[in-house]
Amino acid sequence: MRTVGDFVPLLGPPVRTGEGPLVAQVGAAWSVTFPEDFVAIVGAYGDSAVAERLFLCGARSLRSYAALMGGVLEQAGPVPHRVLPAAGGALLWGNTIDGDQFFLVPRPDGRWTVSAFRRLDAEHWYDSDLEFGDWLHRALTGRVAADWLPRWTALPHRVEPED
Repeated sequence: MRTVGDFVPLLGPPVRTGEGPLVAQVGAAWSVTFPEDFVAIVGAYGDSAVAERLFLCGARSLRSYAALMGGVLEQAGPVPHRVLPAAGGALLWGNTIDGDQFFLVPRPDGRWTVSAFRRLDAEHWYDSDLEFGDWLHRALTGRVAADWLPRWTALPHRVEPED
C-alpha cells in the first residue's frame, strides 16, 4: 500500500493538511469506507490539478463532482457501474484534461480498484486490477500502459490546489 511519503518525490510536499478525516467522512455519509491509501493521499493532495493535466477530487469536491457527473456518466452507456452515493456504487474521484473520468470500483474481495471512462476512446471503459495508491503512483511515473493518460514532464509535477 502506498503512503503520502511515496508521493512527495512525484508531487512535492502535501498541499493539504489534516483533510484525510474529511475525505473519510464523505465515505461514511455514503455508508462506505474508502481505502486507507485513498483517504491519506487525497487528504494530502486532493482538490488539486496535477501538472494542469489531471484533477484529483478531495474533501471539498467529492460530493459535488459525483452529483454533477455521476448521473451523466451512468446514462452515457459504457460506464458499467452506478456512481456513489448510489448503494454499491463506484467512487468518481477525478478526471484528465481530456475528460477521462476516474473511478474506484468496489470488488467482492473488499478491494477498490481503479477504472476509467475514456471519453476519446472507442472502447470507453478501462479496468485495472490496481488499487488507488499503486495505480496513481504508476500513472504519475508513466508506468501505466495507457496511451490515453497525460504525457508527464519532469518530476515533481506541479500541484495547484483549487479552493
